Amino acid sequence: MAAIELFEERGFEATTVADIAARAGVTERTFFRQFADKREVLFGDPGEYNATFTDAIAAASADAAPIDAVTAALAATGAYFEGRHAYARRRTAVIAANPALTERDQSKHAKLTDAVAGALRERGVEAPRAALLAELCTVAFHQAFLRWAALDHETDLGALAVEVLGELRAAVA
Repeated sequence: MAAIELFEERGFEATTVADIAARAGVTERTFFRQFADKREVLFGDPGEYNATFTDAIAAASADAAPIDAVTAALAATGAYFEGRHAYARRRTAVIAANPALTERDQSKHAKLTDAVAGALRERGVEAPRAALLAELCTVAFHQAFLRWAALDHETDLGALAVEVLGELRAAVA
């Protein structure tokens, strides 16, 4: 929270690692044990985040259609993001105000797309179809996340993501 507070007060570019460490009551050395740089405070390690999607895809029943596995992955995000709404709102605003952070956010989404495609391929989905479904999953999640972060109250992000996926499916029907 120290970093977000400083980014909101001073702006991302004007905030240094030393500022963040001082506000958090730790040394810079301690900061760098946890984060490679100040951007990582906002993005962190995507492993657990991506696993929310890939684990749900892997756990879908063997006879589930690939789109149903994607739907399960989107629904699973609700539990991962529960209680994180207030932080997500603030984080989204900081990222939106900084083009370099927007680029980093897009990179994070690309890694998620790759992870989802890999999980679908492991289920036997052909690579081109897996790539398309992974893109669809990522777009649905991203759009749902932006809607969710814009709300003034917390709601189930997973349910919202499934709803957005339904909107995308209806748009192409």
